[in-house]
Amino acid sequence: MAPGGRRVAWIGPVSPSGDADAVMLVATGSSAAPAALSLSGADANSATEVVWSGDGRQLGVLAASNGMPTIYVIDVASRVARQVARVSGSVHDIRFSPDASRIALLYSSPSEEANGPTQATPRDTGQMDAHIDRQHLAVVDVRTGAQRIVSPADLYVYEFDWSPNGKELVVSAATGSGNNNWWVARLDAIDAASGAVRQIARPAVQIAQPLWSPDGSHIAFIGGVMSDQGSTGGDLYTVPAAGGTPRDLTPNATVSVAAFRWQGSQSTLATMWSHGGSEIATVNATTGAITSLWHGDEAITTRSGRGLPSVSAADTGRDVALVRESLGTAPEVWAGTVGHWTQITHANAGIAPSWGKAVSVHWRSDRFNVQGFLIYPRDFRSGTRYPMIVLVHGGPAAAVAPTFLSAESQQAALSRAGYFVFMPNPRGSFGQGEAFTRANIKDFGHGDLRDVMTGVDSVIARYPVDPHRLGLTGWSYGGYMTMWAVTQTQRFRAAVAGAGISDWLSYTGENGISEWMVPYFGSTVYENPAVYARSSPMNYITHARTPTLIVVGERDAECPAPQSFEYWRGLQHEGIKTQLVVYPDEGHHFANPSHQADVLRRSIAWFDTYLKPKPPG
Repeated sequence: MAPGGRRVAWIGPVSPSGDADAVMLVATGSSAAPAALSLSGADANSATEVVWSGDGRQLGVLAASNGMPTIYVIDVASRVARQVARVSGSVHDIRFSPDASRIALLYSSPSEEANGPTQATPRDTGQMDAHIDRQHLAVVDVRTGAQRIVSPADLYVYEFDWSPNGKELVVSAATGSGNNNWWVARLDAIDAASGAVRQIARPAVQIAQPLWSPDGSHIAFIGGVMSDQGSTGGDLYTVPAAGGTPRDLTPNATVSVAAFRWQGSQSTLATMWSHGGSEIATVNATTGAITSLWHGDEAITTRSGRGLPSVSAADTGRDVALVRESLGTAPEVWAGTVGHWTQITHANAGIAPSWGKAVSVHWRSDRFNVQGFLIYPRDFRSGTRYPMIVLVHGGPAAAVAPTFLSAESQQAALSRAGYFVFMPNPRGSFGQGEAFTRANIKDFGHGDLRDVMTGVDSVIARYPVDPHRLGLTGWSYGGYMTMWAVTQTQRFRAAVAGAGISDWLSYTGENGISEWMVPYFGSTVYENPAVYARSSPMNYITHARTPTLIVVGERDAECPAPQSFEYWRGLQHEGIKTQLVVYPDEGHHFANPSHQADVLRRSIAWFDTYLKPKPPG
C-alpha cells in the first residue's frame, strides 16, 4: 500500500496464465486493469521485493540481473524503471530512507554467506569455527548507486528501521554466528554516516521487528519466546530511543502480536495470531489498550503462504493492502479500509481445494481453551468412520494458520487418501497470548501432549473418527512430539517422525542453533541436565510400542540426523517395527522435489499399512 493509500503495488502474474511475473501497480478503488511495470535488464521472474518511498513517488524493487542482486527504482508518474545498483553477494529487506535519497538493506558478501538454519548445512569437515556467517547493514545512494557498509564488521544484523530524520538506524543484532544467535539479539542504534553504535536496550526477551516512532522518541518491538526468526509472535514493547528499560504494553493480551506499524506517535496498527485465525487491532502506545478492528478464521499476510499475519498499511490510518486466504479460499490481493476490503487480483479464480472441508475446533485442556483445525477426508461420506492423522506443527512457538494448502502438501494428500487430519495448536503455540506461548517452558512434551490428547478425545466425540485407527506425525518440534508421544501413550497405531529430537543432551552438542534452548529450559543442559532429561524420548524408549517411520535430511543443522539414528536404534532394540530414511544433501527443509514426494509417498504407505483394513483374501 502506498503511504497515501491511493495505490497498491505487488509482484505477481501479468496474465491469468501465470507464466510471467512483474511489478504490478493499480490505483485503489479503480476499475482499470493493473499496470505491469518492466525492469530493463532484469532476469525473468526475479523480482522478490517491492517497497514505496515515503512520498509515494517511487518504488524500490529488488530483482536480479544476470543472477546478481539488483536494485531498481521506478518513477511512479512516468512508470520508468532505473537500475540503481548491482550487488555482489546476497541482499534482502530493501528500504528507502525518509528523504528517499538512500536505500538501506541487509547484505552478506560471497565469502560471508552461510546456509540458513533450515538449509543443508556444509559437511562437518575442517576447522569447525573457521567460518562465521555475517550479515551487514548497508546503504546505497539512489542517485549515484554508491554502496557502503555502515555496521561494524563483527555484528550480524537481523532487522532494522530508519530513524525519522534519517540520521540513524535501529537494529536487532548479535555478535557471532547469525544462525546461532538470533535468540540473544540486542537493540542498538547505528549512525548512518559514521557507523558508530550506541546501545538502546538488552531486552530480557527475544526481539523482532524494531520500528522507530514517527516523532523519533521511542522504539517499538515484538518481544517474547520465539523459536525461529521469521516465525514472530509475542507482546508489543516500547523503549525510549535514547535508551532505557523496555516496557511491555500488552502483558495480559490473549493474542500474539505478529507484525505492526506506527500510526502516528501514539498508536500502532498491529496484526495478530488470534485463536487460530488472524486479527487486526490498534494498540495505544501509552496505555497498551487493544482495540480490535477485524478478526477472521483466515490468513492475512503480505506474502502468500508465509502464514505470518501482516498487512501493508498507509500513513493515512486504517487503509491497508494484504493477501487474504483460508483453508477453503485461494490467495488474492485485497485493499481498502480494514474489514471493508476490495479484491484487487483474481489470479487464482476458479482454483478449488483438493482436500476436504476444514473446520476450526476448540476444547478445554487443564486451564486452557485450546484450538486446532480439522480437515475432512476429501471423499467423505456420512455414516462412515474414518482413520485420523494427528499432525503436530513445528516451533514450538508457531501456529497452524488457515492458509490455502498446496495440492502436494501432507495435509491435502492425507485428506485425499481418506484420512481426517487434525492439526492442534497446543500450549507453546502463538495465538492466545504470551502466557500460553510460555506455558511449555521447562515442560516440553508434558502439558502440550495433554493438550493434543484432549483435543483428540474432543474430535473423536464430535466427528466420525475411528478411535482405534489413529496416526501421529510432525516435523521438527512436531517430529520431537511424535518421538515423545510414542514413548508416553499407545493410542497411536502408526507414527511418522520427521526431523525429530530424541535426546536433548546429545542434541545440545550436535545442532547449529543451540541458543534457542536456554529460554525454554532456563539454563544449559550442562548446568541442569535433569530438566532436559525429563523431556527426552530416549529416556522412555522402553515404553514405545508404535510402528514408527523416521525421516530426516542428511545435513540438517536444526535437528541433526544422529537424533533420528538414536531413536531408530532404540526402537529396534525394543523390537518395534521401524524404518529410517536419510535423504542425501537435504537440510531441515527439503529442497529436492523428488525427496519431498518420496517422504509423502512413504508416509501415506506407512499409515495405510497400519490404519486401513486389509481387503479380504
